[in-house]
Amino acid sequence: MNDSLTPDGPPPALSFTVTDSDVGLRLDAFLVKHCPDFSRNRIQGDLQADRVLVNDRIRPKGFKLKIGAVVVYQPGQVRQMVAVAQDIPLDIIHQDEDILIINKAAGMVVHPAIGHPDGTVVNALLHHCEGLTAGDDPLRPGIVHRLDRDTTGLLAVALNDRAHRHLGDQLREHSMGRTYLALSWGSWAANEGSLEGDIGRHPKMRQKMAVVGQGGRSAVTHYEVLNDYGFAQLCQVKLETGRTHQIRVHFAHNHHPVVGDPMYGDDIRGKAVHALDRTRAAQMVKQAGRQMLHAHKLELEHPTTGQIMSFAAPVPADLLRVLAILAGDGKPGDSLS
Repeated sequence: MNDSLTPDGPPPALSFTVTDSDVGLRLDAFLVKHCPDFSRNRIQGDLQADRVLVNDRIRPKGFKLKIGAVVVYQPGQVRQMVAVAQDIPLDIIHQDEDILIINKAAGMVVHPAIGHPDGTVVNALLHHCEGLTAGDDPLRPGIVHRLDRDTTGLLAVALNDRAHRHLGDQLREHSMGRTYLALSWGSWAANEGSLEGDIGRHPKMRQKMAVVGQGGRSAVTHYEVLNDYGFAQLCQVKLETGRTHQIRVHFAHNHHPVVGDPMYGDDIRGKAVHALDRTRAAQMVKQAGRQMLHAHKLELEHPTTGQIMSFAAPVPADLLRVLAILAGDGKPGDSLS
């Protein structure tokens, strides 16, 4: 990736006082209204980077403004980034003229961003696919949905604008089926259920997401326990919505964080395990090395033929090893078809 900074540095800080006409506006909407020269994406990025203060305090983007509040906005330095093709192997499950389905490896970021300028799925796609459409975002050509860096599994890529719109519509209408395998701490009270709660930026730790009372987006996660190992359970998870870190946040919020997930409170669970299982739990945590979350199955309507297509990604080797430790007999279980 080519990454260059604007020569003049960041713009000066901007200060606004909320008047009658702006009372009740969300903070992000207020900035969009009063900063017409800045894109919505730039404003959202600066909000996530804590570059906006309301009465000298950091507030979430959905914070409702009151009369007389002083909003100070320090725009960040603009980075001009260009994604370049890189010869990086991809595990391709399916490819035709419209769509590409890959099995993403652990540790691979989906698209370039600050901190991850290259080595991403997008860099690999640009090498593998000639004429890949960039759509509205040149850093995310073909990307319709994302997986976290350490989540493995199926990712759908659009190879032209028509396919991109069609797959995007399926996501918005919740008609694209996405099924995950998640290994979680503890024992769920019910063997299946639905988890709800609006998800937004964590009010204090901005790199994290959280279930929030205001300013979030609705999220619904359905789970079913496949294998019960006592202090951990393997779950099949289906997404009704697709929010950032949705499964990880909903599971942690309900006191069953995903095994191997340090961001949402994982390894402390091992200390609470019964003494007879403590050794196995410690082995499991050591073996995991990442969040045990895998995008296992994907179902979508083909953009051209209208055919319903189903795909499955093999359970990754590291998750199989963890399940074998939990099973205690070297066998991960028989519910992973």
